[in-house]
Amino acid sequence: MIGKLTGTVDSTTDDAVILDVHGVGYLVQCPASTLSRLAVGAQASLMIEMKVSDDAIKLYGFGSAEEREWFRLLQTVQNVGGRVALSVLSTLSPRDLQRALALGDKAMIGRAPGVGPKLALRIATELKDKAPSMMLRADEDGAIAAVAHAPRGPEGDAVSALVHLGYSDIRAAEAVARAAQALGAHTETGALIREALKGMAR
Repeated sequence: MIGKLTGTVDSTTDDAVILDVHGVGYLVQCPASTLSRLAVGAQASLMIEMKVSDDAIKLYGFGSAEEREWFRLLQTVQNVGGRVALSVLSTLSPRDLQRALALGDKAMIGRAPGVGPKLALRIATELKDKAPSMMLRADEDGAIAAVAHAPRGPEGDAVSALVHLGYSDIRAAEAVARAAQALGAHTETGALIREALKGMAR
């Protein structure tokens, strides 16, 4: 299995790149966010997801391990294959997708070409509870975002997840505190994140 390719960008199309690795040209399908960072003649490293079927071997490339993880997760939803997963990641950044799932925003997910209202609802519903764990994944350096003086347990995890989404330590902590007060003690991390995001969106 191929997990990563490093080489020279030979050419690009609307949805793929040919990466020259020691004289061998690999055709790699990529989301728009990854393609926008590639320049012909430049060196590039792509995280690879390889799909093998009876009649083809397809390579999908991503600029980060996080994007690749979201590509895999999206395909756990019924009727979401590689093409649709790439479409979602071309339309929404991982951060936007995380927020859409945490808030159950099927309209935002439905902006992706090839994703109708029913499929958008299915994605939002089936992945809602998986979004918090994805937000808490280690970053590319292998370190989970740390928050100074953050509470422990579900509240601390929720604050860390919001900081990973780009919110400041103080704003994240305040939002989670309000969410915990509204929802009561012993609330799970995912519910705290969703309530905190809703509160900040008001």
